[in-house]
Amino acid sequence: MRKFIHIIQANNLFFKIFIIMLISIVTVSVSITFSTIRMSGDLYMERFSITNTKVINQIKEQFDLFSFSVVSTYVKVDENGILKGLLQGEKDTSIKKSQYYYHMKSNMERIYAELDPNEANMIIMSPDNDVFNMNYVSWSVDAERLAEHPITNRSRENPDDILYQFDSSSLTKRIPMIIASKALVDRSSDEIYGYLYVSIRERDLRSFYEGYTSEGNNIFLLQNSGQIISSDRQDMIGTESEELLHYVKELEQSSTEYKNVHVFGHNQVLMAEYLPGLDMYLVNLVNRELLQKNLIDTKEIVMISTAIVLVTVFIIFLILRRMTVSISQLVSQISDMARYKFSKPLEETGGYESKKIAEAFNYMLNELHDYVEILLKTQEKQRKAELEALQHQINPHFIYNTLASIKFMIKQEKKEVAFETIDAFISLLQNALGDVDETVTVEQEVKNLKNYVLINQARYGDRIKVNYLITPDCLSYHLPKLVLQPFIENAFFHAFTQKKTGYIQILIAEKDQRLICEIVDNGDGMIQENLVTKGKRQLFSGIGVKNVHERIQLLYGKDYGVTITSQPNKGTNVIVILPIIQK
Repeated sequence: MRKFIHIIQANNLFFKIFIIMLISIVTVSVSITFSTIRMSGDLYMERFSITNTKVINQIKEQFDLFSFSVVSTYVKVDENGILKGLLQGEKDTSIKKSQYYYHMKSNMERIYAELDPNEANMIIMSPDNDVFNMNYVSWSVDAERLAEHPITNRSRENPDDILYQFDSSSLTKRIPMIIASKALVDRSSDEIYGYLYVSIRERDLRSFYEGYTSEGNNIFLLQNSGQIISSDRQDMIGTESEELLHYVKELEQSSTEYKNVHVFGHNQVLMAEYLPGLDMYLVNLVNRELLQKNLIDTKEIVMISTAIVLVTVFIIFLILRRMTVSISQLVSQISDMARYKFSKPLEETGGYESKKIAEAFNYMLNELHDYVEILLKTQEKQRKAELEALQHQINPHFIYNTLASIKFMIKQEKKEVAFETIDAFISLLQNALGDVDETVTVEQEVKNLKNYVLINQARYGDRIKVNYLITPDCLSYHLPKLVLQPFIENAFFHAFTQKKTGYIQILIAEKDQRLICEIVDNGDGMIQENLVTKGKRQLFSGIGVKNVHERIQLLYGKDYGVTITSQPNKGTNVIVILPIIQK
């Protein structure tokens, strides 16, 4: 066991890379296999749905022809004056009654000959319940039962409509049948003078689509009530399915040609067409699971993927083993050196990569001892020198303009304003020329800002208002000198180039154990790329926006610094985050 652990430790790099690549290969293979199976199924279902949509349209044409034939039969009956006269006429003698039956039969035979399909039957019933049946074999209907049946009652209540109804009761001898019924109405008196029935057995109606169905590919003729009146699934004929009707309604309202649904216990693809002549839905349900099972040999795909993974893993094992042996030896030497012999160089052996690494490492080791101490001292001196240089670079133009403004105030006999400006200028210079590492209180920093604002407002007027919102508990906190002033300078001289008036708000508060200083103006604003560029030119100190940010992070770490956001024509928002310093 110890030997095995030692082997793993000695070849740690090899095992890590091998395991990562093994997981990656297996993951990619499983993903590709799953995606291949899924995409193949989706592609097939897409094509299958297109094909089935065409098939449904062909079946729909058959039903439309049947509907048209029923309408045509009704029109011929309605326009036949002889039939109308016979149904409305008197039959008080046996001769008239014989003529009545003869002429009714002969006129109906001419109309029935054009009824399509041939399996359909045509029946006319008179107000006296005389039934004229063109095909007793198809439907040997009882006149009295038909006259009192709901089929006739619904036609009587809706005399203007051709109603398609399903029946498998004793009226049809328990044979499932679709019956189209229409009341014959006298247009002059609005009286019903008879009823027309066109019936077709469900098994004959099924011939419209039976050739297009198969296992897992079913057709349903669905009424608006949800009743299934015809289907190749004979066990479902006459049943009601509100769930199927709900999905059909959803598909009708969408713009897609098919819909994935879970109905009748299976995941299925639903396609449907509305048959306006029959006021029914022609529904096609395709069992998605069964089709995909027949389409894709999942076992074969998995076996091929497994074989590819095994071959790939074996090849990668050999290549990685060859590549990592020398690197593992190099790692072992470095490990020993770090623990015992820091100055001992590495052996430059193994492959090209290992030799180059050892050579570079040895060179670095030789130089490292000489540079580390020098580098630390140089960085410390450079940091302090840069900050001191920046702090003492007071712009001579600012001094000149300020003194010129004071001189102008004295000439105008504005001595009080001039004295205030001189006092503010002196305080500003004293603060700028102090020790670079010195911190000041928030109260003192705000006072310096007010002096700077006073000088600028004395020179340019008070077109730019400055507001100070400082929480009292922050006044005693310390912060580095000249941290906030560069942003006030930017706001004064860059934020109001286009806009001539505006405001600058200075907010200082403690939040989440940090000192938050925010400088907000409603000036011109700028695009994000120009935030640092536009802040380079300073009118008082040499400390710019970037210098402030780097100075804060150098002093306190990466958790502190400056964040600037700006939008053209809306203004700029500067947030300076500092630690809480109390002395």
